[in-house]
Amino acid sequence: MGNPLRILHVVVNMNRGGAETLIMNLYRNIDRRKVQFDFLTCKAGAFDEEILNKGGKIHRIPYVSDVGHIKYLKALNQFFDTHKSYPIIHSHLDKMSGMVLRSARKAGIPVRISHSHNTQSEGGLAARIYKWLVGKFIIPNSTTLFACSNDAAIWLFQKKSSTSHILKNGIEYDRFSFSNEVRKQIRAELMLDDQTFILGHVGRFAHQKNHTYLIDLFAEFNKVRENAVLLLIGDGPLRPTIEEKVRKLGLEKKIRFLGVRSDINRILQGLDIFVFPSLHEGLPVALIEAQGAGLPCLISDCVSTEVDLGMNLVNYAPLNNTEAWINKMKRITASQMERKSEQVAFSNKGYDIAATANKIEDFYLTISG
Repeated sequence: MGNPLRILHVVVNMNRGGAETLIMNLYRNIDRRKVQFDFLTCKAGAFDEEILNKGGKIHRIPYVSDVGHIKYLKALNQFFDTHKSYPIIHSHLDKMSGMVLRSARKAGIPVRISHSHNTQSEGGLAARIYKWLVGKFIIPNSTTLFACSNDAAIWLFQKKSSTSHILKNGIEYDRFSFSNEVRKQIRAELMLDDQTFILGHVGRFAHQKNHTYLIDLFAEFNKVRENAVLLLIGDGPLRPTIEEKVRKLGLEKKIRFLGVRSDINRILQGLDIFVFPSLHEGLPVALIEAQGAGLPCLISDCVSTEVDLGMNLVNYAPLNNTEAWINKMKRITASQMERKSEQVAFSNKGYDIAATANKIEDFYLTISG
């Protein structure tokens, strides 16, 4: 067998975000003798060491918010001028993919993929206007469109959304399926007993994830369920603000900040409910993982119904009605349903990562041939 086909994935960094977790899940499950992943990033990331160990290369250029539009564009052009041998570039930067794909097209890279992982841009007004402008370069400079959900496709590709490929945010099901033994272990490690009702959230501390609302919800729920604890997994720019809010509410002993974790599959076993009040999402990997662990999920109605795998685990609530959230939490508390995992539901809905990896591998090999 000859050298593997090398695919260049473009991300800001390879930290433990949803898109990055999906890329790593794919990377671990493709046949790396046939297809190898390289990365163009702007910052160091948590997965860098694993990438290098798997034979991937990591290229780095400065990010636009650090050096400005002109220098970023120059860095992109210089990179592609000296790396023209890549047959396929796969960009995961949402609207910012426009600049990347334009530079790649100018350099003559034949296959240029734009992959949508969201349904809204982050940042203030100036940032959103800038992203809207550069986003206009996506359609003219892409050869292929991918999205994690129909909503994500419509947001980024608009009239062209019907031509996009939906690539499900699959997970390694076996790592997440419910284990009572692991549940006991994780609770012991966290020094929480069987009687404690544990709520959990996985997500970056950013505006989109709506942590402020989550803290307010927990403060109300804690009044009716005094043995409740909230675990927050992740990191991000708004973490100090949320920590300060928790201090002001006097909930330091009830709300724990666990930071970035590599054992989310284990932590999910110890939870009783997964709470996810996001303002917008593409199709969050965290919710697929939670359902894989047989965990009841209470999520905002801003999240696509595509995330519900039909396992009777997902409950929706509107963000303008706190009482509805509290009542649903109480109902889930009262039912204390028996945890079980259903691999068939995952396979049937297309969220088994092995199948997703086969699909993307076949696509890369076919389109490059």
